[in-house]
Amino acid sequence: MAGIIDIHNLDVHLGRGKDAVHAVRNVSFSVKKGESFGLVGESGSGKSTVLRAISGLYKNFTGKINIDGKVQNQHKGVDFYKNLQMVFQDPYASLHPRHTVDQTLSEPLQIHKLDQVEKRIRTALERVGLGLNFRFRYPHQLSGGQRQRVAIARAMILEPRILLLDEPTSALDVSVQAEVLNLLTELRIEYNLTYILVSHDLAVVAYMCEQIAVMNQGQIVENLSKDQIMKSNATERYTQQLLAASKGYDRDAAGKLLQF
Repeated sequence: MAGIIDIHNLDVHLGRGKDAVHAVRNVSFSVKKGESFGLVGESGSGKSTVLRAISGLYKNFTGKINIDGKVQNQHKGVDFYKNLQMVFQDPYASLHPRHTVDQTLSEPLQIHKLDQVEKRIRTALERVGLGLNFRFRYPHQLSGGQRQRVAIARAMILEPRILLLDEPTSALDVSVQAEVLNLLTELRIEYNLTYILVSHDLAVVAYMCEQIAVMNQGQIVENLSKDQIMKSNATERYTQQLLAASKGYDRDAAGKLLQF
């Protein structure tokens, strides 16, 4: 059965000529409607590049990207961006510093020519747990967690079916990471959303996702279920190292990984 997202033999090259980098190599996976799928790996593994290719930010790819039964090419229609939205890692960088929350939430409504702007903005703020007193604040007047809630509200205001989440909590203090992850989980359940979550943290991915693909050097090296992650049931040494890192330093575990 085909998923709402189907990726087949995706290859992505960044740059040109002698400086070109083969960032993603022959990546394939499928995500069912309403599922949360995780891409995990260390920096440079290619996971964020996959997300950007799916979103349309990277156009120099080969292979097939199939979203909701439609094969995607380099030219995306308005409906594509209404149906699929992305939440970035750094909420301060992704929000315009001179735009109020109201302007940030109004802009996508104007682009897509949607009505009931007032109602949609109020609803979007309520969805992410922000009161109307935040509506006319600027990003510098918000905490990191509040900025990320605004970024999520901006993505949700178009009522998409798919959210692409690029390290959505890694720029936040540990104390607020769980709050944002819980919010994303609640939104997915309430609105039957489909997620692809990119993270370097296996603990975050295991909490959020039913299926996980482990990436290393541009390739998927292992596919695991949430139960396998929770039971540390990985066969690839690279995945075992990520699991050990997610649990903090353990002398015995580290010793086993160093034995060849």
